Amino acid sequence: MNITILTFGSRGDVQPFLPLSLGLMPRGHKVILAAPARFKSLVEGHGITFFPLAGDPEELSRRLNDAGYNFFKLLKELMSHAVNIGAEMMRQTDEACRDADLIIHAFAHAVGAHTLAREKNIPDIHIQTFPMFTPTGDYPNISLPNLGNRFLNRLTHTASLKITELTSSLGFEQVRRRAGLPRRKLYSPFKDSPPRLRTPILCAWSPNLIPPSSDWHPRVHVTGYYFFPYNDSYTPPNELSRFLESGRPPVCVSFGSMVNKNAEKFDGIIREALRRINNRGIILSGWGSEKRESTGDLLYLESAPHDWLLPKCKLLIHHGGAGTTSAGLRAGIPQVVVPFMADQPFWGSRVHAIGAAPKPIRVNQLSVEWMVSAMAEAESKNILERAQATGQRIRGEDGVMDAVKWIESYAMRFNESV
Repeated sequence: MNITILTFGSRGDVQPFLPLSLGLMPRGHKVILAAPARFKSLVEGHGITFFPLAGDPEELSRRLNDAGYNFFKLLKELMSHAVNIGAEMMRQTDEACRDADLIIHAFAHAVGAHTLAREKNIPDIHIQTFPMFTPTGDYPNISLPNLGNRFLNRLTHTASLKITELTSSLGFEQVRRRAGLPRRKLYSPFKDSPPRLRTPILCAWSPNLIPPSSDWHPRVHVTGYYFFPYNDSYTPPNELSRFLESGRPPVCVSFGSMVNKNAEKFDGIIREALRRINNRGIILSGWGSEKRESTGDLLYLESAPHDWLLPKCKLLIHHGGAGTTSAGLRAGIPQVVVPFMADQPFWGSRVHAIGAAPKPIRVNQLSVEWMVSAMAEAESKNILERAQATGQRIRGEDGVMDAVKWIESYAMRFNESV
């Protein structure tokens, strides 16, 4: 098959589709991975055909950080960004999918990609890295706290689906008029529209973190995480090798793609908390951060492969992004989660719920005292043992192969029914 994968966002929104692509390609499938242009070298470095898409995810990250935990502000920023790049994005996705026999899409492309698949009469599959379009009473929409009632929790998911459909329609109409595009009927991938049934959803997370829900639709399937094999070929820079060899296992601090106006303040809090409890630290600076001066007990790096680095660390402090959360779980080390926005509080609460982390600290509550207390709790025997046990179970999963087999099976059934 010719398969086009459409995704948008930070590295955590692109990374899972790299091992998935590499799982599909040896089985004779031709894969095109369409993502923001800044990820060209990352994707092509793995031998995957890349198609660049419009938009700067760093700018979007900054705007979403400023919106914080406010669902409606988050929605406004997402819609504003989508409208600004909408005409170019539609042209690019049409081109990326020109020869596709199957379209795989993530959150930002759900409605547009499904509509395109219907127009081409080809199958499409939605892959979720966070539970957004899978209504359940087990927990609420990822942007809300648990309401303690299954009916209310499920209602938040139903409402978010309706809001997504409405904003997609309004956004497309705004883009269409601005660019002079022809009218186009949009379809929701998450409800039946005879003769076509709703789009299947593959959930790219471990069932050990979020088990399948009893009230999910049958076309929802949890595959497990999409990981690369462990990176044995990575050669660390000399400064990282020397640091790891010179003392006790460090704490790893990684706020991923977060771009926040208070970054200097957060850095000071982390540094002081590490000093107070005599922990060494490796701080991965990521986007938008100037590399600060390292010391004997503190090393600043722009990045390092999580699968290589985290097993050598004692603890992970991070923002609660889906990708970083999964890497910490796979490594089997305790976590301290400081969520900034969107789905990050949800992941922090899930890791806490399975006993692999203390209760998350929201970024607007962060202080030296809170961080010292959380790190001390994270190093307790109970949390350490739970983190190690969860890591062992997750390392035994094969989410990529589960997803590949499911994708092939669904595509075959769809084509037989056409």
